[in-house]
Amino acid sequence: MLRRLGYVLLIVLGLFSLNGCWGSLNQESATLVESSLPSATLTPIPSPTVTPEPLALQVNGLGITLREFEAERQRLRSAAEALGQTLDASTERERLVNEFIDQLLLAQAAYASGYQDDEAVLEAKISALKTTLGGDVAWQQWLTAHNYTEVDYRQALARALAAAWQRDRIIEAVPQTVEQVHVRQILTRDQATAEAYYRQLQAGADFDALAFQIDPVTGGDLGWFPRGYMTRSELEAAVFALEPGQYTPVIQTDLGFHILKLIARDPQRPLSVDARRFLQHQALQQWLDEQRRQADIKVLVP
Repeated sequence: MLRRLGYVLLIVLGLFSLNGCWGSLNQESATLVESSLPSATLTPIPSPTVTPEPLALQVNGLGITLREFEAERQRLRSAAEALGQTLDASTERERLVNEFIDQLLLAQAAYASGYQDDEAVLEAKISALKTTLGGDVAWQQWLTAHNYTEVDYRQALARALAAAWQRDRIIEAVPQTVEQVHVRQILTRDQATAEAYYRQLQAGADFDALAFQIDPVTGGDLGWFPRGYMTRSELEAAVFALEPGQYTPVIQTDLGFHILKLIARDPQRPLSVDARRFLQHQALQQWLDEQRRQADIKVLVP
């Protein structure tokens, strides 16, 4: 019922994988070439123009080229194959589209908030990777094997760092201490049993003693947790409305039939590492959802 997170929040090489460039292109202005012959009529002749690369998607006018998208698709496939996994084309497309959209939204917000690319940081990270790989030759081989050019990789790294900067601003805004409750529950699989326990409680039975009869190991202790941490919102709403020592009526969820007791409430309790990570992930997802609702997003990849 409580989300026990065993993961680290999305990192630059996770949610913010090193994809390709921004993909926005500027068309060169045409130049006029005049004839040098004295008797010739001066006729403007336009020079060839640059044809924009086809795009896979756009977010607020900034695009990811189809070339970059397909290169990232191949990197995703190679990573899956290395793990003995196979992703269908639809899953690949959905995953990559969502990652690119999230990364572009975060990077755009970073630059709008004053973030600036740091060439020294970029060089240091690329230099460290070259050293890890074993030098310039190995570095070039790595780029080729992973469908990168040096320009693509540098641009992808810059965008990923900008996105990570904005992500960190969002998650670090989650406070260290928040209101939390300590809860114990009685949980059964059928309603009749739950109602029988509730009648015992109403007749004066001790909640804790009854809970340990049902669950001798933990006594139904759910520990301390903040708002938003329970997976069933109806249970959370009910328990946060209690005063210490009070318990709920029988509440049905897909997990069974619950009776919850509020043991204690603390208006400013330090979050556990697990709980704060969850709230940070929640804050990040809420931010992204809101940005998506406001953004102009065009998915063009077939």
